[in-house]
Amino acid sequence: MVSRAPKAKKIPRILEIHGRKLEDPYFWLRDKENEDVLKYLEAENKYTEEFMKETEEFQQKLFEEMKSRIKETDQSVPVKIDEYYYYHRTEKGKNYAIHCRKKGSMDAPEEIFFDENKYAEGKDYFHLGALKVSPDHTKMAYSIDTNGYEKYDLFVKEIESGKVLAEIKEVAGSVIWDNNGTAFFYSILDDIHRPYAVKQHTLGQNSDNDPIIYKEDDKQFFVSFDKSRSRKYLIISSLSSDTTETWFAPLAAKGEMDKQPLLEGMKVFAPRKEGIEYFVTHHEQDFYIVTNEDAVNFRIMKTPEDNISRDAWKEFIAHNPEVRIIDVEAFKDFLAIYKRHGGFLGISIYDVKAKTMHDIDFPEEIYSLGFSFNPNYETNYLRFSFSSPVTPPITYDYEVFKRELVKRKQEEVKGFNPEDYVTVRDYATAKDGTKIPISIAYKKGVALDGTAPALLYGYGSYGASIDPSFSSTSISFLERGMVYAIAHIRGGGEMGKPWYLDGKLLKKKNTFTDFISVAEHLIEKKYTNKDRLAIMGGSAGGLLMGAVVNMRPDLFKVVVARVPFVDVINTMLDETIPLTTFEYKEWGNPKDREYFEYILSYSPYDNVKPQDYPAMLVTAGLNDPRVHYWEPAKWVAKLRDLKTDNNILLLKTNMGAGHSGASGRYDYLRELAFIYTFILKMLNVPLE
Repeated sequence: MVSRAPKAKKIPRILEIHGRKLEDPYFWLRDKENEDVLKYLEAENKYTEEFMKETEEFQQKLFEEMKSRIKETDQSVPVKIDEYYYYHRTEKGKNYAIHCRKKGSMDAPEEIFFDENKYAEGKDYFHLGALKVSPDHTKMAYSIDTNGYEKYDLFVKEIESGKVLAEIKEVAGSVIWDNNGTAFFYSILDDIHRPYAVKQHTLGQNSDNDPIIYKEDDKQFFVSFDKSRSRKYLIISSLSSDTTETWFAPLAAKGEMDKQPLLEGMKVFAPRKEGIEYFVTHHEQDFYIVTNEDAVNFRIMKTPEDNISRDAWKEFIAHNPEVRIIDVEAFKDFLAIYKRHGGFLGISIYDVKAKTMHDIDFPEEIYSLGFSFNPNYETNYLRFSFSSPVTPPITYDYEVFKRELVKRKQEEVKGFNPEDYVTVRDYATAKDGTKIPISIAYKKGVALDGTAPALLYGYGSYGASIDPSFSSTSISFLERGMVYAIAHIRGGGEMGKPWYLDGKLLKKKNTFTDFISVAEHLIEKKYTNKDRLAIMGGSAGGLLMGAVVNMRPDLFKVVVARVPFVDVINTMLDETIPLTTFEYKEWGNPKDREYFEYILSYSPYDNVKPQDYPAMLVTAGLNDPRVHYWEPAKWVAKLRDLKTDNNILLLKTNMGAGHSGASGRYDYLRELAFIYTFILKMLNVPLE
């Protein structure tokens, strides 16, 4: 017998802004130190557990089923760096990866230099932020997060002895070695959790005295950094969602510490200009610049490294409104140019000596690419991964000058036969006539007569692309006769930069109406019907879930919103919350009345009203620094108070994790088994 659903108390609070009064009776849930807050979250977890208790046996079965499809003991394709072959592997029964190397050949004895399982012992959560071996292969720098709050502790150890050479608490997580292994660079966080500065640490010195070599004061920007593959430059970028500024400095070459300073003064590559993004890659005596200046879908410029003035930039690849240029990677004898055309990723190869360009051909029309670790500057290979909804991930080495794809490894999926499944690219028509791509997968033999259950996934923010990749866990849906679909809606980047621009700021509602149009299309084409349609999204995709369920609750049977960003007005008005200032260019600053009124018109928390809602499962992470737990908690509390139906509404808060949920691979599968079971149960799919 399930007890009565928890009901959060109301404490009156009025926000007055732009002549409006906004009631927020659940504001008190923000106080994590308040015992009543934790009691409320625990009561919700208990209610969720009670409702799902009768499915526990099936959850375990589903977990075992999903686990059976993965190769529990497995090994990555080795990467050769100098004399060493580096790889990672997993062992049956262990949650985390084991990082290894062999010297000279893969027949040499194995050396385990970092076992994540040992560092995770006794911890509910563990995440490895970075693991970088020094250029002389004698030391390793690594960062770990043990609560999900995305504040990392950074360590340096001698690999052979295990001696700790440096320890720096609560940093951003990234780390880069200099070329001599005597110093490294790392970024630090400010009071709003923003990576805002880069420091340099020299081994043997007190980290309290580490100099800041670059700092970004504008809170709408965050800092990232890397070393050029040529190893000649440290490159630091300040980034907002629509503007970039890059600084760089030469690094002392390996073995030349006495000949030049470790790091000379930073130099700006091109001063920031509102709305202009650019990304810099070094190659031999030149820099290549991917920029959107006078090119909404980006173009590539080239300039000598001894003359980076804007006047010296020459066009290398012109702008093409149909092709979004994403990045260029430089190797000694070739360039790899990543692009997006017709909704799919592609790679072009430029032969530096022959001055010719060609595209890599892929074996399927509907697919996804993953860009792999390619550390070596002098190589004839480009490594990447390939998958599709019916093709498990393949690691390829593309032999550039022979123009051949060499398969190094394909993920083994037990009991899976790709011939049993169908993939389709379809298009829905949006309210304004725009064609919205949909990726669809189902098992052969499923009757497309409107009776099949279906799951529709969406995201649609930040220009992120949700490509049709392989998911071994989704087979559990397909095997039970479900249709699985991805809505490639505006606000994402699937169809290029304009696709993103048409779904942000004052055009954000396109994201929501596009998703609704896709759902209607699936129903119209008889892939499913509204009583058998589930939808799912997380984070900004959780905002999508909240918006569409307010707008069209009649269209969906089940909603899963994972760590959803739903309290948009209150969050965007609070500059003390991590990421808020950076997000102004995504959603708008509600202190500006025009943006306030627009955000208020769709913010899920502010638009909950007395109406029937579908069955819903909402998740949260108590330590989440991106979408704080109180957003889903407040939203659920308000839904419980106002909704007019008797459909189930569950809130499940992970009390020991952050934005990404469970960290271990088995723990993650258990989490998915719970979510998938809820969907199947609510769609009346037999739990067998």
